[in-house]
Amino acid sequence: MVAVQAVKLACERPDACGRSLSHWDCAEIARQLVAEAVVPSISTETVRRLLERQHLKPWRYHLWLSPKVPRDAHFLAQVQEVIDLYTRPLAEHEVVLSVDEKTNLQPRPRTSATRAATPKQPMRVEQEYQRVGAVNLLAAFNTRTGQVTGVTASRKRQAEFIELLELLEAQTPSTVTTIHVVMDNVRMHTGKQVQAWLAEHPRFVCHFTPVHCSWLNQIEQWFSILQRKRLRVVDFASLAQLGTRLHQFIEQWNARAHPFQWTTQSAAKVRAKCGLSSAA
Repeated sequence: MVAVQAVKLACERPDACGRSLSHWDCAEIARQLVAEAVVPSISTETVRRLLERQHLKPWRYHLWLSPKVPRDAHFLAQVQEVIDLYTRPLAEHEVVLSVDEKTNLQPRPRTSATRAATPKQPMRVEQEYQRVGAVNLLAAFNTRTGQVTGVTASRKRQAEFIELLELLEAQTPSTVTTIHVVMDNVRMHTGKQVQAWLAEHPRFVCHFTPVHCSWLNQIEQWFSILQRKRLRVVDFASLAQLGTRLHQFIEQWNARAHPFQWTTQSAAKVRAKCGLSSAA
């Protein structure tokens, strides 16, 4: 009886039992069992063993996102379109660029200078910092060379996105007549100003990732490298210095750039993650 009640509690939200808790733990379940007169007393360890037998850990949680679009044939076609761009051989007149923005990057200058690591002592970063605004990085990742093109801006609008497109237009040789651009379907990428610009530059061909599948965009993988290697410790004197360091990181990355390898196995993993078992 005690085991059944313990498992029952673990499989319910605490609010349903009148307890203002975000989740159950063994101690709180033990208290609840006593409060409900299920047992006169019970130890936390006993509750842990009862839950362990049922493989229950109600203090753990995972975030998930319910899909806004059905996993239907249209969704499959969108995923397959992006996979094909990443895996098929490209003609000499084609390039594939992954484009997105990393937003709200704050300099956070520290009230005391950051101290470099010393023997037996890690790098030390002052906890207190100042807020001096934020900058946005708009970037494009060449999926075959790994080269990155980026612009920084204080705002994130169609005008700033067009600035990136203008830079890509200027940097791409005229022999390339098709520039595939993979990006998410947000207003900044699809607004009237952008549509007008694209109409005047027909070699740009847009491909949009499905809803909730921005991770399909390879620039997100590069952003994770940027976050880990340059932005893990945020300590910049000003917005200007932050912008300079971001462009410096891009320049140094491009000196040794490499693409992210997408193979048939990679494609199979993507389909499985999207709940798709068959190829288009």
